[in-house]
Amino acid sequence: MKAAVVTEFGLPPHLSEVDEPVATRPDEEIVEVVAAALSPRVRSQAAGSHYTSTGSLPLIPGIDGVGRRADGSLVYFLLPDTDKGSMGERVTIDRRRAVSLPDGADPVLVAAAMNPAMASWVALRRRVDFAAGGRVVVLGATGSAGRAAVQAARRLGASRIAVVGRGIERLEALRSLGASDVVDLAAAADVVERQLAEVGAEADVVLDFLWGEPTRTALYAIVPNRARDEQLLTWVQIGSVAGAECAIPSAALRAVNLRIIGSGQGSVAPRDYRDEIAHLADEIAGGTFATPMRTVALADVERTWLMPDSGARIVFVP
Repeated sequence: MKAAVVTEFGLPPHLSEVDEPVATRPDEEIVEVVAAALSPRVRSQAAGSHYTSTGSLPLIPGIDGVGRRADGSLVYFLLPDTDKGSMGERVTIDRRRAVSLPDGADPVLVAAAMNPAMASWVALRRRVDFAAGGRVVVLGATGSAGRAAVQAARRLGASRIAVVGRGIERLEALRSLGASDVVDLAAAADVVERQLAEVGAEADVVLDFLWGEPTRTALYAIVPNRARDEQLLTWVQIGSVAGAECAIPSAALRAVNLRIIGSGQGSVAPRDYRDEIAHLADEIAGGTFATPMRTVALADVERTWLMPDSGARIVFVP
């Protein structure tokens, strides 16, 4: 079969003939790949820079996708850490990490939206005791995952959603998706500090896709200016596009009721994670998430890989 293959880290994958996938365990099956999205996580996988990378080559990139079963039904699947990813004509999936899609679901939309939406959806549903009316700050809101976080928070009943990132036009555009307050990190330092203090004064949850220096800046602005020190602020670490490490002031953990946690597949029980994926698939199919996307033939994977990010999620179709 044909698949995108990485033969050297740092270079884009190229289309090549590979061996057919095999199912060797009772919970495995082979599906025809209908759509597989190119996400930052997939790019890091293909670059060998993700923390799960074993450094082994060659590899077929892709961590999830939509497949067609032998009976014709569609299924969304997540793959374990593997060098035989979803960017091929067929792939072996684990039924325990897959959910059937509702009739009429758009497979390209599901492939495009599921990965970015999953991070915030699972965080708000499983890692935080979040109730309708809560106030949310999205740190790193202009990326695909941040954009999805705004929509997830709105769907789950947030009363205010503050978006923090770079690029005032992109931030302002998020108001149409539910954002109520905007903080542009590219503004003057004193303006950023004041605005972060304002949006964080009564926040209940921070969904942090940045980490690094922006998180340090936000903590220094928000913690001393909480309206009520005893009000719980749950800071959920989801992504680290601005840095893998962050200097957290020790006093912040004593001065206010601050709880810092992470959210990812390892922090949620597999059964609970699968339940949320099934729920999220229904939400995406029902139109909850508006996701800019672009469909590209898998044959064009090498050329497309090198193109600059347009803001639309690329979805490869065989």
